[in-house]
Amino acid sequence: MQKVIVICGPTASGKTALSIELAKKINGEIVSADSMQIYDEMSIGTAKPDKEEMQGIKHYLVGTVSPSKRYSVSEYKKDAICAIEEIISNKKSPIVVGGTGLYVNSLIYGIDYPEIETDLKYRAELEEMANEKGLEYLYKMAKEIDEEAMKNISVNDKKRIIRVLEIYKETGKTKTELEIESRKNGIPYEYKVFAINMPREILYDRINKRVDIMIGKGLIEEVEQLYSKYGKQLCTAAQGIGYKEVIDYLNKEITKEEMVEKVKMETRRYAKRQLTWFRKIPNITWLDGLNNMQNNVNIILEGIKSE
Repeated sequence: MQKVIVICGPTASGKTALSIELAKKINGEIVSADSMQIYDEMSIGTAKPDKEEMQGIKHYLVGTVSPSKRYSVSEYKKDAICAIEEIISNKKSPIVVGGTGLYVNSLIYGIDYPEIETDLKYRAELEEMANEKGLEYLYKMAKEIDEEAMKNISVNDKKRIIRVLEIYKETGKTKTELEIESRKNGIPYEYKVFAINMPREILYDRINKRVDIMIGKGLIEEVEQLYSKYGKQLCTAAQGIGYKEVIDYLNKEITKEEMVEKVKMETRRYAKRQLTWFRKIPNITWLDGLNNMQNNVNIILEGIKSE
């Protein structure tokens, strides 16, 4: 069975640099598993690698979707499999890289998320409910329906809370039930999963510095351009950490200092959730993010040799 390497881990842990170094060693190409880097015109806030960082390594599913489009996990899985197949047909080694747990799980567990037509009326009702009664009210609704799914969803993650409710309304089954059913279909590749970790205080310091660098590179200007171009059509993309906070700042709801601190705090919280998510993956090999990069490349090479 064809092996596919997966490199995951929290934001700011060094996944991009490690994956590019590995790709150079094994004639590899990279399939992104990042739910924000998929969007075009969003580079600074998503820490999207530029041409110089890519070092000639081909990347798939980076900047391929308009910021005004809603992009589902189901669409991601289909696009990622197409990319993996293309890489294999080109006699190269596929490397899936990213920190979006749902994207990683859809591949390694073979989960088929249902293609559900969005009921705009129902979604508007949920949005109104969230505005009137608070997002926590929707969270409790979703938890009563699908407690297992809500263990991995933050009380602030409106998009995913609403999705759990929509899936149940449209299918009559919970998201968890549908995932269990779809896992019976089998997996076409042998996924070798590696995750980067490092001491919490060092990771958080890296996150804080990265946010400062993003601001310095022009994150506010990037969001301003997107917001003036797309407005409310940004939908899903505008919910990304770094984007929603800057939009609040542009709308004069918070100060610049509050915005920067909020982006740092929300990113740290997200990193913590990512680590919790990836720790649930069985047979995952953890890499020390403070390790020499070449040592981590060697650990991966040894890991993919073993059967």
